[in-house]
Amino acid sequence: MSSPAQPSPDVPRRRRDVERNERVLLDAAADVFARSGVNAPVREVAAAAGVGVATLYRHFPTRSDLVVAVYRHQIEACAQAGPLLLASAPSPFAATLAWIHQFVDFLGTKHGLAHVWEGDSAGFTALHSLFVERLVPVLADLLDAARASGEVVAPTGAYRLIRAVGDLVAFAPQDPDYDVREMVTLLVSGLRQEQPELG
Repeated sequence: MSSPAQPSPDVPRRRRDVERNERVLLDAAADVFARSGVNAPVREVAAAAGVGVATLYRHFPTRSDLVVAVYRHQIEACAQAGPLLLASAPSPFAATLAWIHQFVDFLGTKHGLAHVWEGDSAGFTALHSLFVERLVPVLADLLDAARASGEVVAPTGAYRLIRAVGDLVAFAPQDPDYDVREMVTLLVSGLRQEQPELG
């Protein structure tokens, strides 16, 4: 009786190669989208990744497949960055500010995303829900740590802060004289002060 076939030892290595190639493509696409928006030519993404267009299409058959994969990849990178920054930054506030700056960079890749999802509001809503579910708790943990250290005293919650940062970033693509990082840093630094009564 013949023994059952054993999986080839090359299979895990091939899988790792595929995953690594996809990460290279996603990182390159994120850079291109940040510069040129999600409607940038696919060949520009392939060139940035150092591969042919056919290779890109093997991994991501349509533009929307690529855009959604980049978006998910960037969400996960932001989510994972929170605990890493909290463990390595000089203080919880420094970790919070560094995370917000990374979040700003992520939002740059999001420019034009809604146009890709025209006609598929359910898909866009699901992606937005993933964004909120993964990133709001990460920022909440950072803010909690900064409050525990006494560096943050303002009561603003993570969701409101993410919305405010998003609004500041929205103005950036159209105005070369607008420094979004400066404005975001000013906003986040305000969390270190007691807020005046609004009457």
